[in-house]
Amino acid sequence: MPHRFDFLVLGGGVAGLSLALQAARHGTVAVLTKRDRHEGNTAYAQGGIASVLSPTDTFEEHIQDTLEAGAGINHQDAVEVTVREGPERIRELVQLGADFNRRATGEFDLTREGGHSQRRIIHSGDITGREVQRALLESCDAQPNITFFQNTSAIDLILDRKPGPGIPGRCLGVYALTPEGRIERFLGKVTVLATGGAGKVYLYTSNPDVATGDGVAMAYRAGAEVANMEFYQFHPTCLYHPEAKSFLISEALRGEGGKLRLRNGQQFMDRYHRMGELAPRDVVARAIDAELKRTGDDSVFLDMTHLGRAFIMERFPNIYTTCKAFNIDMAVQPIPVVPAAHYMCGGVVTDLHGRTNVPGLYAIGEVAHTGLHGANRLASNSLLEGLVFGHRAAAICAEEIRSLSALKEDPPEWDEGSAVASDESVVVTHNWDEIRRLMWNYVGIVRTDKRLMRARRRLELLREEIRDYYWRFKVTRDVIELRNICEVASLIVDCASRRKESRGLHFTLDYPNTDEHHWKHDTVVRREL
Repeated sequence: MPHRFDFLVLGGGVAGLSLALQAARHGTVAVLTKRDRHEGNTAYAQGGIASVLSPTDTFEEHIQDTLEAGAGINHQDAVEVTVREGPERIRELVQLGADFNRRATGEFDLTREGGHSQRRIIHSGDITGREVQRALLESCDAQPNITFFQNTSAIDLILDRKPGPGIPGRCLGVYALTPEGRIERFLGKVTVLATGGAGKVYLYTSNPDVATGDGVAMAYRAGAEVANMEFYQFHPTCLYHPEAKSFLISEALRGEGGKLRLRNGQQFMDRYHRMGELAPRDVVARAIDAELKRTGDDSVFLDMTHLGRAFIMERFPNIYTTCKAFNIDMAVQPIPVVPAAHYMCGGVVTDLHGRTNVPGLYAIGEVAHTGLHGANRLASNSLLEGLVFGHRAAAICAEEIRSLSALKEDPPEWDEGSAVASDESVVVTHNWDEIRRLMWNYVGIVRTDKRLMRARRRLELLREEIRDYYWRFKVTRDVIELRNICEVASLIVDCASRRKESRGLHFTLDYPNTDEHHWKHDTVVRREL
């Protein structure tokens, strides 16, 4: 028998948990997580949450900073909604027990990050995401209407019959691989994608292993519109060390006065932007990439030594401890850093309530494209987006389930056909590695038409190999993720090939200038049904 719920949520980060908490007031909620429920991008978010919480700050300034970082293609309404509703969502989070740093006066200890004109980043040391997730999980655990299914990997969306040519059928839920190795049906009156990003599409990333673009890939296969996948944000500063697995060095370090230097100690950011180290992330990442190519060095260095050991250990305890474990004492020596894939600014197209063009399917958080980020996400707007749109989508989902009648018949069980257990898993690991390397080399921080063409040709062959493997052998989590990163990689290449200009995170040597006349719009793609 299928698992039945009113709300089916895929993903247990800030967006999915925020929605689940609100939705539990109106019906039963299932939250599916691919690994342990604590494992996801939210838990690794270090910097904080951007919001107007100071009397010297204004909504207008936060809106303007977001628009400027987004390089002119943000959706104004999405920016307005996020910024203006942010403070109330943070107050609710505090009421749930989230603990943020405060000054002696009791006011929030606000910091500043790149692209922000004011100190408006609320934080919990340098583990803000972990603290936000802790508060939300504890609140969800207190709700009897919420059930977690951990280590459960969604394979594909279950769709009702199409009402007509080219029109997607209603989403009824998902087929998912359980920890016991069974493929079961999880049905919901509404299905919500809160699956996060796709950093594992690239060879070097700040993201955890779960970030394989599953939500975008499943939604695209179901007929959902996907937009702006060419805008993949590379965080400028990840720890460069052979034993460190892309440990993020938060932008808050530069917000507190950290200086980027070359190996010889020379600063260089003032040559690239008037805001120096506090320039938007796309500018800083390209600057570091250019300097590494020019000098041939393996990394640049983030220097915090002038701030003193006491301040560093109090403000950045987790980063300090982690660097020390790799024999880097950031109080007396600069931290070697390089850019790495960090955040997906495109995604599944939604309205301001998380609705997609597929009936019954919603998307919130990093997996969604609301138009908030434009061509480049402003630092610390991501946790804010998850809080705001998780809350907004929950209200509309609750309205929708009240108007729905029960299914007349259950969708069919998963058909395994003649699939057998694989005896050549090396195909999976080889293709996984090849996709990530070609994306890093050909579709990275700087692109050209020739590189994109090479990537497209190779991805087409890889998709055929993966499709053949997928249908011949029994489904495993590795195969699910491989299939999805190949789908997302192809969407990034497709969108990047269409945009004949450089804007925000998409920089191509063939079209180095921004073209406001022809390209001030989203790049939208959709699979033919």
